[in-house]
Amino acid sequence: MSNLTNRTSIPTQISASPSKRAWQRFKRNRLGFYSLVAFCVLVLISLFAEVISNDKPLVVHYKAGYYFPLVKDYPETLFGGDFETPTDYLDPFIQAKFSQDGNWAIYPLNRYGSKTLNYFAKTPNPAAPSRDNWLGTDDKGRDLLAQLIYGFRVSVLFALALTVIGVILGVISGAIQGFYGGKTDLAFQRFIEIWGAMPELYLLIIFSAVFSPSLALLLILLSLFGWMGLSDYVRAEFLRNRQMDYVRSARALGVSNWHIITRHVLPNSMTPVVTFLPFRMSGAILALTSLDFLGLGVPPGTPSLGELLAQGKNSIDAWWISLSTFGVLVVTLLLLTFMGDALRDALDPRKADK
Repeated sequence: MSNLTNRTSIPTQISASPSKRAWQRFKRNRLGFYSLVAFCVLVLISLFAEVISNDKPLVVHYKAGYYFPLVKDYPETLFGGDFETPTDYLDPFIQAKFSQDGNWAIYPLNRYGSKTLNYFAKTPNPAAPSRDNWLGTDDKGRDLLAQLIYGFRVSVLFALALTVIGVILGVISGAIQGFYGGKTDLAFQRFIEIWGAMPELYLLIIFSAVFSPSLALLLILLSLFGWMGLSDYVRAEFLRNRQMDYVRSARALGVSNWHIITRHVLPNSMTPVVTFLPFRMSGAILALTSLDFLGLGVPPGTPSLGELLAQGKNSIDAWWISLSTFGVLVVTLLLLTFMGDALRDALDPRKADK
């Protein structure tokens, strides 16, 4: 009976596609798989940061009317105030209005947004963790938990955009070099050597002095240099795969170079691209954090992990700033590293039969 079971299981394993077998090997790596789940949960939470951490209620019921401050700004006079300015929902007067005569308001879990200043704090800023500010405040009076949630979202989205652009440019460059070879390869290699010798940090300093800082400018500047590392790996894969019999057969049949690259060589050369994705994202997060720490990153007022680290350095007594920010960075980079190790093992051809 056991022999029959083994015989029936062999065709099932053989019939599974390489991608499914790689996914099964990835799932068997518990540390990498649960790191992927945890990272996706953190990203999902940050994408809904306005619902989780905001100084505006989700829903307000006032005098038989329903209001949604997250969608629309309402003047203070609508809720019994004296001015036509947008309502400050953290004002004790407004909160008292919402708690009487059948009125009510549903607030997010954390009642502070990324730019909210706690004007009603009982201690000077930066304030230690308290009942109102669970992780304390920074030196400007902003809630630290809100800064971490929004700053994590900015870092991850920036790293994802930088990774996608770097992968596209690296794959195109490596594919052209590896597939055509010869003088084309030599010309690209000399160009990469010259381009890689340019002082990237000095260029960032010069452009930050000439132009106003922005995420778009930072993304463009880092993308100009972030593709070269991946290009070498794709080039090596194309140089190896273009000598395979299936490529020679396609050329003998008159298949165009474009179809050979996109349908035959490129799918078999994507292993280093997929393997290095988590590591490239971690590198992009570190790059943005380092530049923000030096004051060369995002515009002022944008939630930033690097700015919080700089505040922690300047305010040694405010230990909660450095500790919380360092914890978020360590957890994020560890999750990405564990995911990268699991992907590398799952796509390793030497472990394909395990």
